[in-house]
Amino acid sequence: MIERISYKLAFIALLVLALHAIGAHADDAADTPMFSFSGFGTVGVVHSSEDQADFTSSLFKPNGTGHTRDWSADVDSLIAAQVTANFTPQLSAILQVISEQNYDNTYRPHVEWVNIRYQFTPDFSVRVGRTVLPAFLLSDTRKVGYTYPWVRPPLEVYGLLPISNSDGLDLSYRLHLGELSNTLQVEVGQKDAEFVNNDGTVEARGTWGLSNTTESGPLTTRITYQKTYLTIASLNALFDAFRQFGPQGVAIADKYDSNDKPFNFLGIGVSYDPGTWFVMGEWGHVDTHSSIGKRTAWYVSGGHRFGTFTPYVIYARANADNLSDPGLGAPGAAGLNAALNSILSTKPVQNTLSIGGRWDFMKNADLKLQFDHTDIGAGSSGTLSNLQPGFQPGGKVNVFGATIDFVF
Repeated sequence: MIERISYKLAFIALLVLALHAIGAHADDAADTPMFSFSGFGTVGVVHSSEDQADFTSSLFKPNGTGHTRDWSADVDSLIAAQVTANFTPQLSAILQVISEQNYDNTYRPHVEWVNIRYQFTPDFSVRVGRTVLPAFLLSDTRKVGYTYPWVRPPLEVYGLLPISNSDGLDLSYRLHLGELSNTLQVEVGQKDAEFVNNDGTVEARGTWGLSNTTESGPLTTRITYQKTYLTIASLNALFDAFRQFGPQGVAIADKYDSNDKPFNFLGIGVSYDPGTWFVMGEWGHVDTHSSIGKRTAWYVSGGHRFGTFTPYVIYARANADNLSDPGLGAPGAAGLNAALNSILSTKPVQNTLSIGGRWDFMKNADLKLQFDHTDIGAGSSGTLSNLQPGFQPGGKVNVFGATIDFVF
């Protein structure tokens, strides 16, 4: 109930601030208004060749294309609005609201960002509220399809840390060394995220991280470390049942449960974009003491701009540790073992080759087409979700997507 009220209040606040922005602009177009309004969106459709599972863009989406529907607009489509308030040269605030497919299969708007920033110096600032989680090269514009060349960021890497924001505080300090600019961000906070179909909440507590971004001409690098303590309460019943089988069951439960377990993420990204072409890549590693296990993923991508047309290619790979466990040999434990191995098999092990093109057919809008061919590792379901009884781990999946991105 509190969450629903907060959505409504945030949306009302957005509308009020938008009206203020319009009024301020009308009153004095020559002056910079205290409030500014902007937005972005994506309209897309996606098709998958796998009819016993769904292809989605996030594990927090309940369905997509494949089994649920032949073509889906839910995978990539969204609409967002943002209001920025500049109260003084030092004090500002931002509110960003996004409507996209939610865990409960609705498009109820949610608050992606809402924070207050104080700029102590031109290079040092502090923000309090809900802010972006700066884990990847594209974290700041992760939802803004118009800002990157592809239909979507590679799921192998960006799926390592599917949560895109955090509630807390962050500090940012920028250092200039000639043409080089180095920005260090430090954040602390927490985050709750709902699993699909109301299947419990993921709780991240004691979150803190460091992100260092260096820019020099066309070269950008980012190194990130994130640590949190993760709780997935929906798994408690399964591991409590394992504990009923004595020491061996307790050992399995302690190895795989997710009750306040440490979650460590390390990411490195590099981009070189001189204008007419680009090449970029990212690598990420997750280390946990739970059923999530250890995972590593990376991608490389490049493309060339021919006027308004940009063809590109992406190669991505994801690996994970044990996808199965022998479990308990005790009578009556077969069902528990099957449930555990079903969870472990969802760790993505796959590689994807993607080719696509972007056409900037008008100002502030583009059309993208992308074809993905994915080889899923034996024993893994890859990044697919909503698995059906007829689904077989491993195999090959082809996905085609088309989107129109815009900003305003």
